[in-house]
Amino acid sequence: MRSITFNQDHLLLSYRHSYHAGNFADVLKHIVVIEILGYLTRKDSPFDYFDSHAGAGLYDLGAEHATRLQEYTEGIGKLNAKDWPELAGYFSILKQYNPGSDLHYYPGSPLIAMQYLRKRDRAWLFEMHPTDHDLLQRNIAADPRVRVMHEDGYPGLLALLPPLSRRGLILLDPSYEIKTDYKQVFETVNLACKKFATATYAVWYPVVERKRIDQLVSKFRNSGIKKIQRYELSVTADSRGRGMSGAGMIVVNPPWPLLEKMSRLLPRLVKALGQDEGAGFKSEVLVGE
Repeated sequence: MRSITFNQDHLLLSYRHSYHAGNFADVLKHIVVIEILGYLTRKDSPFDYFDSHAGAGLYDLGAEHATRLQEYTEGIGKLNAKDWPELAGYFSILKQYNPGSDLHYYPGSPLIAMQYLRKRDRAWLFEMHPTDHDLLQRNIAADPRVRVMHEDGYPGLLALLPPLSRRGLILLDPSYEIKTDYKQVFETVNLACKKFATATYAVWYPVVERKRIDQLVSKFRNSGIKKIQRYELSVTADSRGRGMSGAGMIVVNPPWPLLEKMSRLLPRLVKALGQDEGAGFKSEVLVGE
């Protein structure tokens, strides 16, 4: 989820996830990420975590950016831990950054992943926005298990594959405001699978134009890649020109319990976070084994 604005002479990265932290799209993304990371830790053998668009890592929900849109109030702000025992891991991480009863800070994917890294596990974080890159470095606090890189995450992660562990999660969540992201995210996963076939790949996408999502899903269906699932949460009916109506995750090589758990969770999340009668969900196998 990154924005791009145009200068007369060149592209400037201007997106700040701090405007959107904790919204319904983050809730879906982080539930899926936590389920995958939890599954990876079931085995003693190490794994690697790659984050192609890592952001700043931690977001102050009381800061100007967050309060301007207050998207978290329609996302994590609507969920109460006592009502969601199956999301205990998620709420436990939130509690670490919010020791009181109120929600003041929201951790992004890198800091969530840090909670699952063990001594021999590694994380590789890419962030192009200069301010967010610096914030991410400070939020990671020079952890020896983690490398933070100020470079394009698409070629960056491909250059590191396969890792020595031969196990891992690769998260890709660009903004898609540059329309070529739809093509590039698929091509990156397609190439990465050839280099690191045993990894789990989690691709986040926003539902702004349904046609683009259908095209992206079609590319994955016809890619020749096996074991692909899709999870989507829509809070309103599809509508061009009204912003993001939903968000989804395409998961390659998902852990076996994921489909059953998400199929139980998503109907409840629709009831909790849906904003009109067009709210809905998808939990499906795109490609089997």
